[in-house]
Amino acid sequence: MNQDTRAMSIVHLMAAMAVIAVSTRATLASDAAVRVARDESTVDIVAGQRPVLSYLYQASPYKPCVNQLFTPSGLNILRDSPHDHVHHHALMFAVSVNGISFWEERPGPQTGSQVNREIATATASRDGAATAAIRQQLDWVDSDKKALLAERRTIVAHIAADPAATLLTWRTRLTPAQDAVTLGGSHYYGLGLRFVESMDNVGKFANEANDPGEVVRGDERLAAGAWCAYTGPVEGKPVTVVVFDHPDNPRPARFFTMAQPFAYLSATINLWKEPLELKAGETLDLRYGVAVFDGEATGEQIGKLLKNWRGLTKEGDK
Repeated sequence: MNQDTRAMSIVHLMAAMAVIAVSTRATLASDAAVRVARDESTVDIVAGQRPVLSYLYQASPYKPCVNQLFTPSGLNILRDSPHDHVHHHALMFAVSVNGISFWEERPGPQTGSQVNREIATATASRDGAATAAIRQQLDWVDSDKKALLAERRTIVAHIAADPAATLLTWRTRLTPAQDAVTLGGSHYYGLGLRFVESMDNVGKFANEANDPGEVVRGDERLAAGAWCAYTGPVEGKPVTVVVFDHPDNPRPARFFTMAQPFAYLSATINLWKEPLELKAGETLDLRYGVAVFDGEATGEQIGKLLKNWRGLTKEGDK
């Protein structure tokens, strides 16, 4: 091969590589393309042809929730309002306010509800990755419909942040509606997840420190750490669900876990032992990550995604 021929071959090879690179970027962008569909009660987020999550923003009379959350292969890991605990709404956030429970759903003066005031959605794309955000304004009202708290809730799906996992951020900002309030509740109040029935009784929990945690009652435990995970089967296949704590939260997470007679995981801020007073004009700002893997995720995988997620949320949602 002479010098001219060799040079021409290199040019052709570089051109082919450029086409491949452009094609790959286009494919990534196409895979990351995100759509949001909304009706009178539900917001659905879809990436390409893959469902990501479904959010019931006012179908429940008591509290909105993410009622479906899917692994990258399309397996839903959440169960909404099961017969044994109808107040378990899949992925939800609730605490008590001045002794009024927003977790329980027993008609009467001691039960409150989270009422939708306004909801908006937005999508964005950059460098082949995309996000879809749900931003909701909620009033936490007592049985007389008096507002005790105003909440700004933001749920962000991070598309293609890690192809091995579905990743979202849940951010709740609570401000007293008028007067100071005290937040409290049981040891499991916070951001809670109820799993599909096939994950009950047979899964296993893990956390950053490999610490079983403090026993509260039975197999109910509370453990500290940057993350807590649960692995169990869905449609005969293992999946792993992880909840991440954020370093900017005013209190470190205490992760509640139970495996029997059903599986439950929640991120709490220890309100059962340390109630928190919010003065008029103050805001409690809480942020958590939720990741769902196909298969049994390793500690190394989880740690890598935690670092990635914290980078994605460093600047926060305004």
